[in-house]
Amino acid sequence: MPRAAALVWLLLPGLAALEPLSVGLAIGVASALTGYLSHPRFYCSYVECCPTAGHRLNATALKVQLDTKLFGQHLAKDVVLKAVMGFSNNPSPKKPLTLSLHGWAGTGKNFLSQILAEHVHPAGLRSKFVHLFLATLHFPHQDQVTVYKEQLQNWIRGNVSACPHSVFIFDEMDKMHPGLMDAIKPFLDYYEQVDGVSYRKAIFIFLSNAGGDLINKAALDFWTSGRHREEIQLKDLEPMLSVGIFNNKNSGLWHSSLIDRNLIDYFVPFLPLEHRHVKMCVRAEMRARGYDVNEEVVQAVADEMTFFPKDQKIYSDKGCKTVQAKLDIHEDVTIRDMKAKG
Repeated sequence: MPRAAALVWLLLPGLAALEPLSVGLAIGVASALTGYLSHPRFYCSYVECCPTAGHRLNATALKVQLDTKLFGQHLAKDVVLKAVMGFSNNPSPKKPLTLSLHGWAGTGKNFLSQILAEHVHPAGLRSKFVHLFLATLHFPHQDQVTVYKEQLQNWIRGNVSACPHSVFIFDEMDKMHPGLMDAIKPFLDYYEQVDGVSYRKAIFIFLSNAGGDLINKAALDFWTSGRHREEIQLKDLEPMLSVGIFNNKNSGLWHSSLIDRNLIDYFVPFLPLEHRHVKMCVRAEMRARGYDVNEEVVQAVADEMTFFPKDQKIYSDKGCKTVQAKLDIHEDVTIRDMKAKG
């Protein structure tokens, strides 16, 4: 209605010279036109809108993206897909979905959170409904924790009021000041509303390197015993991971009420990546750049990565994090090969 009123106001000078019948007709046309322009389907095709109450995620599309872009993480893909789809298909969730992703750098935590954000809001991290917090950037000073807590509460309250389906991603949790995250405990709890606002359809994602050593040890134990990594189940890691994070002073969740009150729905482990997974990352990056896959280049990039343990050299100590930079060095070979074929 505000848009309709504004449009009619702009037409008033011309309307004054018309006959009463013409004036009524003109106002009717203006109101109808503005009503059409204000309709969500039209308006939201040009302006980003918050998803409607009946919005459901596309499970097939999400699974395809996870299967083709996230390598070596059968546990994370399975847990997150089931958790997110169950949450999306529930018309009346009792609390917001809260995921805590753990593992060493380069294993895919940020990548998965970006894919998930894009399926909730197509603009992904560029969406005004997706909010990324970096510990070292947004909460740098220990002596300002009280101020940060208030700012964080106000920011979350305001954005969920504007869009119930807001997504909040907290990166570098292992660098977060102890106690800071307890400020958001009321928003993650089983409350129908907090100060008149419902947070039950929001999604909170924590990303952390903390617990990576525990996950790596468990993966190595499986390998040593002759078992395949795909045999690792969530029950093999999650209890150990939640206790380890709770007792780790550098986890950002040390003695946190979020764990104590069981408000984190899933602790999702990201396994260390093997040589074959690094190669998958190289191939995917080459395709993303529009190159034909050159297996010699793939092997060369993988060979430049460093692996652990020292003797067995099974797992990449940086995951796939430096693949893009490593591939840059070999880009001249890739381009030369493409020109030769062309």
